[in-house]
Amino acid sequence: MQIQQLRQNAQAAAVPAAATGDPAFLKLKGVTKRYGVDYMAVDDLDIDLPKGKLLGLLGPSGCGKTTTLRMIAGLLDITKGNILIDGDDISHRPPHRRDIGLVFQNYALFPHMTVAENIAFGLDMRGVSRSQAKGRVEEALEMVRLPGYGNRKPKEMSGGQQQRVALARALVIRPRILLLDEPLSNLDAKLRDDMRIEIREIQQRLQITTVFVTHDQVEALTMCDLVGVMHRGKLAQLGSPEDIYERPANLFVAEFVGRTNVMDCEIEAADRVSICGATFLCDTKGLVQGKAKAAIRPHRVNLTPSRDRSLVSIATNSTHGKVVRVTYVGDVVQYDIDIGGSILSTEVHTRSAGHSFQTGEKLLCEWMPQDMQVFGG
Repeated sequence: MQIQQLRQNAQAAAVPAAATGDPAFLKLKGVTKRYGVDYMAVDDLDIDLPKGKLLGLLGPSGCGKTTTLRMIAGLLDITKGNILIDGDDISHRPPHRRDIGLVFQNYALFPHMTVAENIAFGLDMRGVSRSQAKGRVEEALEMVRLPGYGNRKPKEMSGGQQQRVALARALVIRPRILLLDEPLSNLDAKLRDDMRIEIREIQQRLQITTVFVTHDQVEALTMCDLVGVMHRGKLAQLGSPEDIYERPANLFVAEFVGRTNVMDCEIEAADRVSICGATFLCDTKGLVQGKAKAAIRPHRVNLTPSRDRSLVSIATNSTHGKVVRVTYVGDVVQYDIDIGGSILSTEVHTRSAGHSFQTGEKLLCEWMPQDMQVFGG
C-alpha cells in the first residue's frame, strides 16, 4: 500500500508539468548562494530533473553540491534564482512546507526514541493520527527490509540498519522529492556496495524523483540516471553516467571522474597531436594548432611485448615504452611506462598465473584514437 500510494502521489503531482510541456519535475533556475561579497558557493545553477529520475551531484569538497542540496531542502536561503517542484515555486518556503524527504550523512536519528518513533516523527509533525501512523511505519519498515525492528533503539542497530531507518523516515511522509546527503560515507566498503544497490532499487520501485550528493564517482556512475559534476560552485557537466565518463566536457571532468593520464601535447592538425615527438590520431574537437592536454584512460591502453610499429594497424595509436613501476592492486596490475619523457599509467586485469611484465621491460603501448581526449591547454 505504501509503495502504491507513493507512486500515485508522484504520478498525480506530475500532471501540471506534463500539461505545460515541461519535462522537468525539479527545476533549478539561476540558483545562486553567495556569502558576503567575496565567496560564491553556488553560481547561477540551472538543472532540469525529470520525474522519477535520480540525479547525482558529484564533486570535491567545497564545490557547492551540499549547499545546493540544502537550498533545495530549504535549510539554506538562496541569494537569487528559483527552485520549482512540478511548477510550484518553493524558493522561499520553509522546509516543513516543501514536501521533501531528506536523509542526512550522519542519519540524524533520535537516540532516545525507538525505530518506530523515529520513523513516525515526521508524521507526528504533520498531524497524522497514531492509528494511521502505525500502519505507515510498519509499511515503511517492510519497504527497507526491517520488519519487526520498530521497538529497537538506534544504538542497537548496525550502520547499514540505521541508514535504512533514516531512509524509511524520509519516505514515510510520501514526499514529492527525496534528497540524500552523502548517505553512504559512514559505511564500510562492503556495506556501501550493498546499500548502493538497495537505495537504487527502492528509488526505481517507488519512481520517486531523487537528488543524491556524493564525492564518490563510483556511487554517481552506478546509481544515477543523470550526473552533475560541480566545480567551484558551477556545473562543469550534466549528463548520463556514460556521457560523463566517455565524453567529458573539460579536463576537470576527465580527471575527476575515473582515472586518466594527462599529458602535454601539441596539436598538429584537426585529427592528430604529437606527444614526446610521436604523432597520434585523435579528435582535436576543433582546436587550432598549439599546446593542449591529451587524456587517456589507463585501462584503454593495450600492452604487448615490444615489436615493430609497422606491424601495427594504422588505425591504432602506438608507441614504445619501458616499464618503470609495477603495482599489484588485486583485481588489476598497474604499469607505469616511460614513453620518452612522459609517464603513461596503464592497468591490466590480473590472472591466476600472476602479472606478465616486469620493471625495465620494453613494451608496445596501443590505444584507439577515440580513446584519446584532447582539451585546450
